[in-house]
Amino acid sequence: MPAPQTEISFNGHSMVGPLQRVLVCSPQTAGWNQPERVGQWRELGFHHQPDMAKAQAQHDTLRRELEVAGAEVLDLPSSSDLSLDAVYTHDASLATDFGLILMRPGKKNRMAEAARHKSLAEPLGIPTLGEITTPGSSEAGDIVWLDANTLLIGHGYRTNAAGIEQIRSLLAPKGIEVISAPLPYGAGPACCLHLMSLISLLDANAALVDLPWLAVETVELLKARGFKLIEIDYSERETLACNVLALGDRGLLAIDENNRTNQRLQESGFEVRTFPGSELCINGSGGPTCLTRPLLRG
Repeated sequence: MPAPQTEISFNGHSMVGPLQRVLVCSPQTAGWNQPERVGQWRELGFHHQPDMAKAQAQHDTLRRELEVAGAEVLDLPSSSDLSLDAVYTHDASLATDFGLILMRPGKKNRMAEAARHKSLAEPLGIPTLGEITTPGSSEAGDIVWLDANTLLIGHGYRTNAAGIEQIRSLLAPKGIEVISAPLPYGAGPACCLHLMSLISLLDANAALVDLPWLAVETVELLKARGFKLIEIDYSERETLACNVLALGDRGLLAIDENNRTNQRLQESGFEVRTFPGSELCINGSGGPTCLTRPLLRG
């Protein structure tokens, strides 16, 4: 017999249910105030040298918005093996109803993050379902739950065919279908393009999309499953307009800088809350979904 909702401490098969528990990593925890880590900003793909004070203030605002939405916010502990990218907590683990799947990021500086997620989760009673191993690579920014039994995984620079097959092997015995979705070459391997850079689920029947960059088969799949596709304002592509976090009950969290896209979402009946993301999000190319690892949704 399934446990009552009040007894569930974790789950993972929805990206749009009411957000109840979420993991974050602040810039301070990720070492944005440590010169040796900050000195790596170019090789990590940041647009300019991070401003710790500004980024931390923006992260504090993000955290307040998550709490106002009713979520318990957990903090990843500091560790010497984290890099600046650790603020983008979504990528290092995949939450499922059976526990975490620890990712093996295609970006090598991020290899240590999955173990940190595991160390935080286990005392909370969140088990590890499995771990991606070489030659597989995988980042959760490439992974979208279309429904409770269907996982769409982008095949690109950071998630390879071996990683997708390992995730399929872990989830197939649980009755989960895993579908591979091709990702575009884009600006090349140095500029990561996750699947979630191109799709954000808004509720069970709607998705925000960067339509010209999605593969035809992915668009056809979404339409066949009855999703209403809301297109971003393409003048806001570079400011991560497609990266929007569903809070549940048609509530969304977006960044301030994308006024035109946020207006489209409001006109479509969504309540859009925002926070400033110039330093925290746009500089490192990670929006609200990237900054959060949901662990429990209602």
